[in-house]
Amino acid sequence: MARTNGGIIGKKNVTSFGKCTLTAKTSNGSFTTQAKTTLAHVLVVAGGGSGGGLGSGPSDAGGGGGAGGLRLIACQPLSGSTSYTATIGGGGSGNTSHGASGVNSSLACSSCTVSIVATGGGAGGAGNPGSPKSGDPGGSGGGGGTGGSKGCGNAGSFSPAEGNPGGGPSYGGGGGAGAAGVQQSAAPGAQNAGDGLSVAPLFGAAPQPFYLSNTSNTGPTVCGVFAGGGAGGITTCATELSGAPGGGGNGGARVGAGETRPPGTSGATNSGGGGGKAGSGPDAGPTGTGGSGGSGIVVVKELNKASGVWNLKTHYRELRKSVVTWPNFFYDLDYLVVGGGGGGGGGNTGPGQGAGGGGAGGYRATGYGPSPLRGTALEISPGSYSITVGAGGAAGAGLGSPAPNTNPGTIGTDSIFNPGGTENTNTITADGGGGGGGGNKPGGDGASGGGGGGPGDAGGAGNTPPRSPIAQGTAGGCAVGAPNTIGAGGGGATAAGTGGSGPGNPAGPGGAGAPNTILGPDTTYAGGGGGGGSENNSGPGGVASAAPGGGGVGSSPGSASTAGGTNLGGGGGGGGGHGTATQDGQAGGPGIVILRGPSAVTFAGTPCCAFTGSTHPGGDKIAKFTANGTLTVS
Repeated sequence: MARTNGGIIGKKNVTSFGKCTLTAKTSNGSFTTQAKTTLAHVLVVAGGGSGGGLGSGPSDAGGGGGAGGLRLIACQPLSGSTSYTATIGGGGSGNTSHGASGVNSSLACSSCTVSIVATGGGAGGAGNPGSPKSGDPGGSGGGGGTGGSKGCGNAGSFSPAEGNPGGGPSYGGGGGAGAAGVQQSAAPGAQNAGDGLSVAPLFGAAPQPFYLSNTSNTGPTVCGVFAGGGAGGITTCATELSGAPGGGGNGGARVGAGETRPPGTSGATNSGGGGGKAGSGPDAGPTGTGGSGGSGIVVVKELNKASGVWNLKTHYRELRKSVVTWPNFFYDLDYLVVGGGGGGGGGNTGPGQGAGGGGAGGYRATGYGPSPLRGTALEISPGSYSITVGAGGAAGAGLGSPAPNTNPGTIGTDSIFNPGGTENTNTITADGGGGGGGGNKPGGDGASGGGGGGPGDAGGAGNTPPRSPIAQGTAGGCAVGAPNTIGAGGGGATAAGTGGSGPGNPAGPGGAGAPNTILGPDTTYAGGGGGGGSENNSGPGGVASAAPGGGGVGSSPGSASTAGGTNLGGGGGGGGGHGTATQDGQAGGPGIVILRGPSAVTFAGTPCCAFTGSTHPGGDKIAKFTANGTLTVS
């Protein structure tokens, strides 16, 4: 029998080319999928229930609000070029009696059969007589108030379950998407709310634009965790009970006789977290209000995905297309890579020889900054990439006499996107800046050269090793000759260092760096360090000014030099020379690596102390590394 797949036996092909588009809805609205989307990861979180309040009766304690239901669905079939409506459930409103349940959230389509609903979180039971004390059922159940039972979870009867029951009987925390609430522990202040659930297995490691940031008066913020329960129960301490990770609100603290019960804290906005119960006291004091539940959220990540067996006819047809998008995929990423700046040289005594300033770290950029220095954007496929951020070169120490002593600054280290790849294709290297020459010594070669030491020493060469098609830096300045003994400035990204102008005048300034707006604000990088001044029988030499771009200030006999700017790649300032005293140079500034891509890309990075992810107001995604790390592109 003839086969329609070219005679190949295997699974049917399932393809989706959604460009990894991420849509996060924090309020009601619609969006349209990409034309070739067929599959997506989906997160729907409902509004959390509010915590139980405490009326003016005896000192009983309310239950915590249950988290909103959390539906996390991998590879959900969706239609391309189709409008979908996201409905975001609000949290239940806090009050002084029994709490209020949260509102359902959903993702639906009027022209198709997709309808994904998450159930609002159950309200926490009240803490005062005469009001319902049992927690309500919900996506996750509310905790029971004093004498009340717990509320059931997974009210929508979904598989896998959308949540868990609250705690009880009595003094119960609200249930969370990841764990049930429990009856309050005998240990004062112990968490009794159920933890939320991490969505990172489908949406990636932090940071992601919709992950919760640190919020006050809620449970511990764990990146990628949603739908934590609110705190319930009673405490003997004047401190709040902690809500659960995932935006669960803290419970109110215990107060003295006659004092107003403090309100419970609301669940975090767009977390689906339950609200915390109202505070308590030893008598029939003024009323307290339970915290409101946190609102929900809907997130859709349209996938690039191919599975099954491809027949030869399909393979041939796709590869003949003028624009090949199958099965290859990549993003055009702009970059800014700046190497570590060179250290400034140390000055000499004797005739008072000023040292040269350090050269700036290499400057490599696309898309932003001066157009003559812009390269070509990289075509980067999804995956993980190593990042190296160059350190600034060490400073040269001031010495007690001139030659043959050597006291230059050292060269900075390289910054690299994707070490080991092909340069200018999927790897970019910005080399370290050259060290400034010590007094009576030449400057070192580097991405930008270090300035020469006085008197009359040459500056180091720039763009060393050579990077093409655009040079990454300039030469260091040549110090003016005897009888002048001031140092010269290091080279910068856009201008070479200069040698100063002789007795009584400032030493040579560093070359200017390059302005760049890849992060949004206009910031200047890779400025050269200023040369060191001197004081001898030819007259005093003044301090060299700082170069734009983080270049350090060179010292004079009466003032210290400064280091290159942190994560700007500036060269360190050169040390001054004096007949009886010398000054050290200063270290170069460390470099930086920045990537910027379209709104469809997702950046995640480790470690968190090195990586900052952000979204530009125009929608572009930005990844910034200030130390070594790993970037994941998806």
